[in-house]
Amino acid sequence: MSDLFKKAISLGLGLTVVSKEKIEKTVDDLVKRGELAPGESKALVERLLERGDEEQGQLKRVIQEQVKRVLQEAGVASESDVTSLEQRVAVLEKKLAELGHSPQLQPDESPAPLEVPPPLKGNEIE
Repeated sequence: MSDLFKKAISLGLGLTVVSKEKIEKTVDDLVKRGELAPGESKALVERLLERGDEEQGQLKRVIQEQVKRVLQEAGVASESDVTSLEQRVAVLEKKLAELGHSPQLQPDESPAPLEVPPPLKGNEIE
């Protein structure tokens, strides 16, 4: 039974990328070899599928956290940062309008695109 448990754990660890059909086939093979009672196969498949869902959720959370960390380290503004800045700009534009100064851009205008220098090649230094 411990060998069966090890196989189930091994199968469970790979469930994030294994399909239901593969799980069912593996469990059916265990039943055919007499390592698992036929009545236990459905419950094992369900447990392994649940475990796969849990692991997939954990993997997704880890990836999201890593992406968020990398973006923060790179200095990329978050959605809430951009929203906050947009609100601050709107308040400042309103204050300027109240003082009789019109903003340089009208609400439907976009600023001129920034000129981006070509990427450096090899060992070039700016």
